[in-house]
Amino acid sequence: MLRADATSAPHAPAVPGPRRESRPSAGAATRPAARRDPFLDNAKYLAIVLVAVGHAWEPLRAGSRTVTALYMLVYAFHMPVFAVISGYLSRGFEATPRNLGRLLTRLALPYVVFEVAYTLFTRWTSEDPDRPISLLDPLYLTWFLMALFIWRLTTPVWKALRWPLPVALALAAAATLSPSIGDDLNLQRVLQFLPYFVLGLCLKPGQVGLVHRREARLLAVPVFVCALLLAYWAVPRMNYAWFFHNDSAASLAAPAWYGPVMTLATFGCSITLTACFLAWVPRRRTPFTILGAGTLYGYLLHGFIAQGAEYADWYDAAWLHRPTGALVVTLTAAAIMTALCTPPVQRTFRCVLEPRMRWAFRPRSGP
Repeated sequence: MLRADATSAPHAPAVPGPRRESRPSAGAATRPAARRDPFLDNAKYLAIVLVAVGHAWEPLRAGSRTVTALYMLVYAFHMPVFAVISGYLSRGFEATPRNLGRLLTRLALPYVVFEVAYTLFTRWTSEDPDRPISLLDPLYLTWFLMALFIWRLTTPVWKALRWPLPVALALAAAATLSPSIGDDLNLQRVLQFLPYFVLGLCLKPGQVGLVHRREARLLAVPVFVCALLLAYWAVPRMNYAWFFHNDSAASLAAPAWYGPVMTLATFGCSITLTACFLAWVPRRRTPFTILGAGTLYGYLLHGFIAQGAEYADWYDAAWLHRPTGALVVTLTAAAIMTALCTPPVQRTFRCVLEPRMRWAFRPRSGP
């Protein structure tokens, strides 16, 4: 899937978005970095489009079993894709001053800025005008920044363990048994998505290369068809909130033993679909490869449009809830996300999402 050396390549982290290992020049957004893997950028762009489409489908779910089935299918793998890629790109992470500084500027600072921005925006677009600003309670899309911050800080621990994936799965299962885990740092999601990140840490280039085989691409088609049919069947029979990984079993009105079972079941389902998705991602450079470097921008910015659309009652038109309307919504969401990942948007918001902030850190003589 990716590259052989996670420490020297410019891809980490794979938030839905970029993090370059070397400082970009003023025009870096307009040309690909020398060692960027086009397969990775293609995968991130296609996955972030699915994130936008999934959010655009949310108001269309009521009364449409087909849209809900598609929604369930997409939510089964689009965030696991980013978690797995993030883990893979973190294989060479060490807690050096340089790397810790980048975590602060590329994850912590954008988290603070967008947590405040989303809170203020939510006050305007919701019935909660007095919602407090809380950096301990990630709002909307900011949860993934906090999750990745925590995962990367704990990377040395996972690399030191003999069986990191079983331990991560055990923690995720335990989280589903713990309704007392509150909203602080969105720990339910952090723990329940943790196995996907750890799986990425455990992957080797040769193992990832298996998805590029012709057999994998051919098998991915019937697997996705069967998954869609299964999702359609499951719509009235299953609570698809299990794929959000945001609640305990008790919060989902399920017996406690459902939690560990569903942890393993959803993990197996999501990893299978992730592999099938990656099997069809182009390995060569494409017209949209450059957009893979801007997925963090699209991820964080499109939330304002998604929330604003519902506030402005854009979904009230009856024709949008018909098949043609759903198609228009899908194409519009994909187009908006594509625009938000472009180099001009990256240049405009780089001061927030990829600040240099050399003044904030002591001079470094080492790596």
